[in-house]
Amino acid sequence: MRVAVSSTGDALESGVDPRFGRCSTFIVIDTESDEYKAVSNSSVDSAHGAGIGAAQTVAQLGVEAVITGHVGPNAHMALNRAGIQIYTTEGGTVREALESFKRGSLISVTAPTVGGHFGQGGRGSRGQGRRRQG
Repeated sequence: MRVAVSSTGDALESGVDPRFGRCSTFIVIDTESDEYKAVSNSSVDSAHGAGIGAAQTVAQLGVEAVITGHVGPNAHMALNRAGIQIYTTEGGTVREALESFKRGSLISVTAPTVGGHFGQGGRGSRGQGRRRQG
């Protein structure tokens, strides 16, 4: 399975970025081989539509799941339409998030976890639509 993790850097030891649409990098990992590559998020500086653009980027990379801190309404809708599962984690490294995913201990997201413009300092509701993985 191919998984994309929103990251603050380009390595497995980088932190998980809490912002899906405005993270600097996606670490795309093949969970069977553990091979990975870092992909820049071209939507990070978008004035509008960063979540949708980021969702399109990971969809084009052929990922089946995304791990991030939070996901807003537009990104959630775009990821759902692409058939990509969404999981959230609070902090830690990309490697730690991947290990939690493999253990089945991440939170599966069924609704946006924040309101729009979260990555730009906007405030939204938190914790909606979450359930344990598995």
